[in-house]
Amino acid sequence: MSATNIIIRKRITRLFLVVGTILILLIGRLAWIQFVRGEELREKALANRMDDIPVPATRGTIYDRNGRELVVSISSDSICAFPPVVKSGDAEKTARELARILDLEYDDVYKRITKNTNFEYVQRKVDIEKSKEIRDLNLTGIDIIEESQRSYSKGKFASHILGFVGMDNAGLDGIELKLNKELAGIPGRIITEKDARGREIPQALHEHEEPVPGNNIYLTLDETIQYFAERELDNVMAQYQPKGATVIVMEPRTGAVLAMANRPDYEPAEYGTTPAENRRNMAIQFNYEPGSTFKVIPAASALEEGVVKPESRFYDKGYAVVGDRKIKCWRFPRTHGSQSFEEVVMNSCNPGFVEIGLDLGEERFYQYIRAFGFGRKTGIDLPGEATGILIPEKDIKPINIATISIGQSISVTPIQLITAVSALANDGLLMKPRLVNKITDSSGKVVRTEEPEPVRQVVSKSTARQLAGILEKVVNSGTGRNAYLEGFRVAGKTGTAQKAGPGGYVEGRYVASFAGFAPADDPQVAILVVIDEPQGGIYYGGQIAAPVFKNLAKDILRYLNVTPELSEEEIKNRSDQAEVLVPDVVNMSLEDAQDILREAGLKARIEGEGSWVVEQQPKGGIRFPAGSQVLIYLGDKGGTVPNGQEVTMPDLTGLTMREAGQLLGRLGLQINAVGTGLVSEQKTAPGTKLKSGSTVTVVFTPQVPEPSP
Repeated sequence: MSATNIIIRKRITRLFLVVGTILILLIGRLAWIQFVRGEELREKALANRMDDIPVPATRGTIYDRNGRELVVSISSDSICAFPPVVKSGDAEKTARELARILDLEYDDVYKRITKNTNFEYVQRKVDIEKSKEIRDLNLTGIDIIEESQRSYSKGKFASHILGFVGMDNAGLDGIELKLNKELAGIPGRIITEKDARGREIPQALHEHEEPVPGNNIYLTLDETIQYFAERELDNVMAQYQPKGATVIVMEPRTGAVLAMANRPDYEPAEYGTTPAENRRNMAIQFNYEPGSTFKVIPAASALEEGVVKPESRFYDKGYAVVGDRKIKCWRFPRTHGSQSFEEVVMNSCNPGFVEIGLDLGEERFYQYIRAFGFGRKTGIDLPGEATGILIPEKDIKPINIATISIGQSISVTPIQLITAVSALANDGLLMKPRLVNKITDSSGKVVRTEEPEPVRQVVSKSTARQLAGILEKVVNSGTGRNAYLEGFRVAGKTGTAQKAGPGGYVEGRYVASFAGFAPADDPQVAILVVIDEPQGGIYYGGQIAAPVFKNLAKDILRYLNVTPELSEEEIKNRSDQAEVLVPDVVNMSLEDAQDILREAGLKARIEGEGSWVVEQQPKGGIRFPAGSQVLIYLGDKGGTVPNGQEVTMPDLTGLTMREAGQLLGRLGLQINAVGTGLVSEQKTAPGTKLKSGSTVTVVFTPQVPEPSP
């Protein structure tokens, strides 16, 4: 064999080996792609030629406890674009038309509809007129799809409880957020096959998975009772212009919240333009010092522990001394003197409650405070609940026990307080507050039922009923007289707490409140009214919160078909007792007011500090049983009333120009003085109702000295 042949064979062998190696590598690579990465690559190929468009589920409906719709979902149109298809037509013209109809910027629309994607929303949930106009234009690559949209047809009604949803129908607050998983349902999807340019392939693969509608929520809320609560809060806001206010109505036996209203409020459909402060649920997020409404806690605790009995005696000298601190009674410098425990509660006497708290002691008192649910969340079905503020037990001092006993040095939330009061109405059994009755699916089948949940027995049945009887006397004859409701036994407690600020308590800033339940012997409802920073110089809980309780209780009990039963005393007052005309003593000195009421055959019951009558209950001009008490609220003669508030024209006869000017100035009235000397005539008669800021004409006549004998 020649050398040339050998060389050729060697070259052929090398080539064969190279080709063989390449073939082996290619086969290995194909095997790797086919068997190892085959499934992954198949899915990627499908994704490249398949469009997966989500189909949102219809959100569940929210009902009140009687099945009345509060929030529903309705159909709305959304404008969408398929950019590859849009680019095949006149994209500029399409963008101009869409921008004109939808009131959007042309550049923004153009960028969106020519984006390097297969699907884009142009604008979601548009007006039906706009979607119709776009549909009529038949724009290339533009489609209109149907989505569900939340409808809050009742506007601001119960907005803090219901909450709201975002553009993607996800809950962002309230029940909408707390139960979002139940309400949202399971979204479906539409899958379509497309070509390389994103166009749908005729007779190609289509897949449609139907969405599963969300579940429906039935709340414990009663639409009618909620309306009553919101109506009363609107009246409070108009009359006293407070910073905020809340009302909670609870069913004591079950913990069911029948109403929860807050002011200020907001439109759920316009949550994006609403101040965050308006969206705050004051009922569960407002930490405040409760003042005297909290006194029911040491009262119940002391009765349960045997520290006091209803007949136990106390002596009020106007203040109590704890260490180097002097804690005054609201009535100081007047005193309550010798009084029983019942009278201590009826008079809301601070020194008496200080003594009760100190006798209980730190350990026992804190045990009951925590047992009633303070210092922790109640667990109500709403997001963002606050816990309140308790001084740590390791840091507690006698002065803290003393001040906590009168509702200071402790912060609570309204929901905590009404839950505790409801426990007293429920024979001492604390119930978990709840807002949800049941959950059903879209066909009406019950998915879950929320049963009443007992938490703990805080005090005995006998203690609870004993305290209820005492709180009934608070309403019949004590500081809660304005909550008295003829024909019903009402138990309750007033509260007026000065607000704390940097460096101590802030003058002129108060929280007025009233907590109670009715009927006292068979409680159907417990109601808490809290008014934060009322304006106009009237701020006592018994003065402005108790009447709200009365109005609410009256309407709610009638709505619940609770029959009133007149007591023997009420029947006697109706039949035997003569009625007298109540004089108007507002804007008079305390001494003059007492004299006038005495002459009219009525008694004066005094609340507040000062020497000037700023308000009275009942109002002047109505007929009232002779011998009854008229509550007169005292204030500072030097205060002023905001413009536009209704005031009563006082009797200026015999006053000097300076005295008349000061009195009218306090009422926010302007004086047009005619002449000099003492007041001899006023063009606006005493007792006339007029708005502060008005001008009144007063005639002065020189005083003529009497001739000397």
